[in-house]
Amino acid sequence: MQTENITIANLSCDGCINTITKKLTAITGVEKVEVDLETNIVSVNHNEAVRREQLTEMLLSIGYPEATEANGLLTKLKSITSCMTGKLSN
Repeated sequence: MQTENITIANLSCDGCINTITKKLTAITGVEKVEVDLETNIVSVNHNEAVRREQLTEMLLSIGYPEATEANGLLTKLKSITSCMTGKLSN
């Protein structure tokens, strides 16, 4: 088992956490996802078949880029949509 800790942008609430957790746990090989609102860190426990790039690509696609990447308006809008989806599915 491996753990990736990814610092992300646009994290704001439990809706974001819900969406991130659902999307990342849907990746085959991901065992556990924890999201810390205070530090903006997503911790992912996974098997050896999962690559960090898979995780960061999924996060970017739903509007939560790694903090080192560009965070333009489109990405911020995606995060708002993901946040609202996460709130509605609670």
